[in-house]
Amino acid sequence: MIRQTMRTWAEISLGNLEHNYRALRACAPNSGFLGVVKANAYGHGAVPVAKRLEELGADYLAVACLDEGAELRRAGLELPILILGHTPPEQAPEVVELGLTQTVFTPELAGALSRAAGAVGTRAKVHLKLDTGMSRLGILAHDPERAAQEVAALCDLPHLDAEGIFTHFANADGDEGYTMLQFTRFLDVLAELENKYHRQFAIRHCAASAAVLHYPCTHLDMVRPGVALYGHYPDPSCQGLDGPGLLPVMSFKTRVAAVRDLPANTPVSYGCTGQVGAEGGRMAVLPVGYADGLHRVLSNQGSVWLAGKTRPILGRVCMDMCMVALDGDARVKPGDEAEIFGPPAGRDPGGAGGHHPVRVAVRRLAPGAPGVCMTAAVTGGLRGP
Repeated sequence: MIRQTMRTWAEISLGNLEHNYRALRACAPNSGFLGVVKANAYGHGAVPVAKRLEELGADYLAVACLDEGAELRRAGLELPILILGHTPPEQAPEVVELGLTQTVFTPELAGALSRAAGAVGTRAKVHLKLDTGMSRLGILAHDPERAAQEVAALCDLPHLDAEGIFTHFANADGDEGYTMLQFTRFLDVLAELENKYHRQFAIRHCAASAAVLHYPCTHLDMVRPGVALYGHYPDPSCQGLDGPGLLPVMSFKTRVAAVRDLPANTPVSYGCTGQVGAEGGRMAVLPVGYADGLHRVLSNQGSVWLAGKTRPILGRVCMDMCMVALDGDARVKPGDEAEIFGPPAGRDPGGAGGHHPVRVAVRRLAPGAPGVCMTAAVTGGLRGP
């Protein structure tokens, strides 16, 4: 059990996760819902997040790789799980054994899945991926006739269940014209597949977080929000498009280690880049630094929430500590809780659903890794003045 007096920790609000799920689901009421839980659910804990999404009625989950899918299956998750990224062909038997859905776009992987499924008398479920303009993975879709031919050839392999087809928008939070170009390319390939090869798919999907909020026309059979599910908008332009507003699922907290009264013009921290005022000043020392995920770029720029208001970081962020400036009359003492990021001030930290947050120890980084953010310290959540 994690001690209640831990120095630095994260709190995960499954209530806020539920709130965001319902808000995003309401944006696409006629589409299925795939919750993206890759990268340990964006640092929030893949297994508890996936289990809550399963309880809430999500239709699908998505991970980045085979190992992430295997973790969820070992934890008892029964929802369909889509592997969004590449899986080496030699691991096809494990994909089939675990009942995972694999993204395919090459004959090598499709063939390996076909053989692996055939060897055990089953069918491997796959989703074909089209590259409509992300230029990352997928069958190039600029020529719809050629793309349709390649897709059809993969779908015709024995022992494959070509359940779905999808693409990924490169700039849905910033460029409507390019997004619509990608969407048109996607639809053109689908039309060619239906007209020439009589091929249809049960699940067509292309709307991640930004498109869920911005472009209802792209929702199709299923949407797949990622970062928005955890309470962060992919771009400020997305705010207000989801009705009740998204709530951060993670809070990052620490406790005051010491309160210092310093004489006038005293330098603070490495490099002496911080300094108290000409009349002296008070500061609080917090036991959180870049080894815990507090980025050094926040030196003399970031702030924390402490004793009812934001307090600016003073001086450089150290590996294990940082300092924040206090008003002369601030009632702060060792042991007081400080929040680095989390829900807006004044919101119930237990979350929209009234659940108590889950407290999680922060895994410290290896020495010599300054400036590496904690996985879940996504942009937009840090306390600001």
